[in-house]
Amino acid sequence: MALTTTPITPRFGAELSGIDMSQPLSEADFAAIKDAMNIWGVCVIRGTGFDNAAHVAFSRHFGHLETAPAVKNRPRRHPHTPEIFDASNLTPAGEILVDENMVLHKKGDRLWHTDSSFMDLRSAYSLLLAYEVPKEGGLTYFADMRSAYEDLPADVREKIGTLEAEHSLWYSRLLAGFPITEEEIDGRPKARQPMVMHQEATGRTAIYIGSHAMDVAGLPKEEGRALIKYLIDFATQPQYIFGVSYQPGDIVIWDNLATMHRGGDFDIFNERRDMRRTTVREGDAPEHADDPFTAYFAASAATN
Repeated sequence: MALTTTPITPRFGAELSGIDMSQPLSEADFAAIKDAMNIWGVCVIRGTGFDNAAHVAFSRHFGHLETAPAVKNRPRRHPHTPEIFDASNLTPAGEILVDENMVLHKKGDRLWHTDSSFMDLRSAYSLLLAYEVPKEGGLTYFADMRSAYEDLPADVREKIGTLEAEHSLWYSRLLAGFPITEEEIDGRPKARQPMVMHQEATGRTAIYIGSHAMDVAGLPKEEGRALIKYLIDFATQPQYIFGVSYQPGDIVIWDNLATMHRGGDFDIFNERRDMRRTTVREGDAPEHADDPFTAYFAASAATN
């Protein structure tokens, strides 16, 4: 069967069907999915039947996969598939997470953000697969940064066209209540990113911002943060956003260079939510194996 695309909103997001995900997909199938991603920015495929290995194999067709960080004293939940990033509320032993610092750290994911904007090597696609979902809540919300850019006042589009922002994972954690100071953040790695992204495949442009962004280069701190807040507030008006609910086996793919997203609330201390993500790096695969996320967290720990 041919791929069927059902829009979620008129300009943003689609559910894909018509392809048997239990069978090997053809290059034409992957080309159709990539075309849908270029058009819609976020695509949902229901009932994939994927396990970790199938998730990783599927994701490799979209580009080079990052390796989840190996953090000291915190073993990976999925050591045999290191490309799987743990987006759950579970410990490596599979129990519901209760550690206060880790809960606060993960709370930053409830803020509007763009995956890995705090890394020099940006993420292109993220592919999030549901294993266990809570009875209520636990949606993922997405914001259409291309349509938001197109609808911005002309003077704002002109202003941000040449500006760059400093991004830090730890700044979004600070905003969410994690016990860290701005002085400590300043001693940890940051990445400077343009505030707009042009997409060659479609000719469209997107705002590139989120809660990892803490300052705008060349602007006073208060002015820069006011601009960041304005852009996030503008892009998360109701006409630009929607939420995805899940059943086990559902996968959602999003373009980090054209969207923002955030996790939705649920009863984190009593409900299990096991979500697993692969992350596709922008651009070509490296010539030699690297592990930038582990290096990032090691550099952050070295400043403690």
